[in-house]
Amino acid sequence: MDESEDVPKDFIKLRSEKLSVDEVSELVVSPYCGAVSVFIGTTRNNFEGKKVIHLEYEAYTSMAESEIKKICRDVRQKWPSIKHIAVHHRLGVVPITEASVIIAVSSPHRAESLEAVMYCINILKASVPIWKKEIYEDEYSWKENKECFWANSEK
Repeated sequence: MDESEDVPKDFIKLRSEKLSVDEVSELVVSPYCGAVSVFIGTTRNNFEGKKVIHLEYEAYTSMAESEIKKICRDVRQKWPSIKHIAVHHRLGVVPITEASVIIAVSSPHRAESLEAVMYCINILKASVPIWKKEIYEDEYSWKENKECFWANSEK
């Protein structure tokens, strides 16, 4: 395969079905890259001493996809050697231990893909309109991302 045939691609998906780490990481594999870095955000069973039953996510889907595309563009400007980027986020109910978000990035060398994955999750949490509700045993709470720029601008 000629490298021109393996053009950089972004794979963005918001879905209610269970996410697959294998599926997402395979999307970014390239014969021209020696690194695939993956971040998996999962549902934990506790928050500040409360037992979490599950999470529920909602999104302004078209805007969320647009914001994720911007993040991918920013990644490519900061790390020009990045080949492929995949960002999959689950919507609806996410049980304990299952993935809420999977981000995978490929690059010729590990440093760029590791840095890009961290950048992606941090900016996603700060700018993408996806909201999380934590369901506890006897109550629930909509969670605000502390990184979220619009939440901080109102204070």
